[in-house]
This record gives sequence, structure tokens and C-alpha cells, in this order.
Amino acid sequence: MNAPEPPPGPPAATSATHAQPAVAVRRASVVYPSAQSNDRPVHALSEVSLDIAPGEFVSLIGPSGCGKTTLLRVIADLEPITDGEVLVNGMTPHQARLARAYGYVFQAPALFPWRTVLANVMLPLQIQGRSKAECEAIAREQLARVSLTGFEGKYPWQLSGGMQQRVSIARALGFEPKLLMMDEPFGALDEITRDRLNEQLQQLWQRERRTVVFVTHSIAEAVYLSTRIVVMSPRPGRILKVIESTLPDERFLALRDTPEFMALAHEVREGLADGHGADEA
Repeated sequence: MNAPEPPPGPPAATSATHAQPAVAVRRASVVYPSAQSNDRPVHALSEVSLDIAPGEFVSLIGPSGCGKTTLLRVIADLEPITDGEVLVNGMTPHQARLARAYGYVFQAPALFPWRTVLANVMLPLQIQGRSKAECEAIAREQLARVSLTGFEGKYPWQLSGGMQQRVSIARALGFEPKLLMMDEPFGALDEITRDRLNEQLQQLWQRERRTVVFVTHSIAEAVYLSTRIVVMSPRPGRILKVIESTLPDERFLALRDTPEFMALAHEVREGLADGHGADEA
């Protein structure tokens, strides 16, 4: 008689590096057909591949027109891809959007001027069919997270640009998305306000460790916020370089004056310059 097989051992531990990516992009291309017969199609993205692990803060940086926002919109199911594959938490972008698996913050706050701050943040929750009491409780909690307690009854036109953008972030966080996508949310703000919001966003990420995909033109902003920086080429958009941050997880604005920060910023700047050189060659 054969000896009985030994009982199976405990399952092997899975490291974070082998966990399912929060975002997986595989050879994704986006080509816009020409509007007129004598025009060439526009190649916005060319065979982009990128994995983003849960809890990462990844910035996409590159010159205007390089496809940063296009890539973000592809992940968010706001743009179709021509070729390739994109998965968000193991789902197609369309499935992820229907499952409300992500929040999206646009360049402009896009708030309804006739609704109060509280009512603006409650709106997506009301569309989901939640009770008024639940919507209000969640909205107040999210506004507290972005330091806007006390402004619930104000209207957007009564707030500064930076405060309006914080309302947008609170609205995006309202349904507890695991993934937050942000398309140059602070690009139109003055430098002092931008610095303050960078600091608040970094602190929010520290507390909650949501996955963040962030589009920016600012080298300093990308280096300060990110765990990884993705440098993209001029059109057609390609990934030229992925730079791992060597900075500590917990960051303060004074960190920008350190040699480590300056070295990372220099590496990003060189990557952008190399991309322009390759494009001109």
C-alpha cells in the first residue's frame, strides 16, 4: 500500500512585489484618426507598458502633448486604446469605472456654483442612491480630511482656487476608492498655495496609502510627492525612464533643499532632456 501523501503545507507568502498590480498597462497605444483625408493620424501613445503596485504614488511627467493625460484617461476609461491592454485592480477600465474603483481629480475643480461645498461633495454619493444622512456624514468626514471643516455651507465662488481643488479631492475620496487619479490638480495655482497643497496631499497619502497616479509638469512636485517618477517622451508618448525615489517616505517641504532631493530632480531633468534629444535626432 502506498504511503499517504503528507498534508499540504501553508501557502507560500506573497511579497508586495508579486501582488496583483493596482494598474497594469501592457503595450498600450492610442491613435487618433485624422479629421481630414489629407491629414496624418495622431499617435498619442506608443506601446506603453507600466505596472503600478497598490499603495504607490506614481507621477507621470513630460512635455506638453506627450500623452500623460491621455494615459491617465485610458486608465480611467475616459479614452479608448487602439492596441494593448489595461487592467485596474484586475478589471478592465470600464468595469473599474462601473465598480467605482477609483476617484478622479481634474485640472479644474469642476464644482457646481449653485451647490454648497457640502452639497458638491455629497453629489456622487447621492447618485449612488445612499441615504441623505449617510451622504452628509461621509461628505463631512472627507472635508475634514482635507482641512475644510467649517466651510461646508460656503459656495465655490466664496473659496480660493486651492480650497476649491481640495473640495474636488474630498469629492473624489467620498466613495473610498483604492485608486486616486489626479490630472495636474495644482497646475493653475500660485506657488505658495501649490506648496501647501503638495504638503497636505503627501500627508494624506501617508495616512491612507491609497494608490495615486498623478500627472504634472513640475519636476519639484513629482520628486516631492512620488515613490516613482515616470518620464515620458514627446509625441508619440512613450516611457523613457522610471525613476525610483530614494527619499524617505515621510517628507517635508524643507527636504527640497537637500542634496538627495536635488540629485533626484537632476535625474528627472536629464531624462526629460534625453527624451527631447532623441525626438530631435
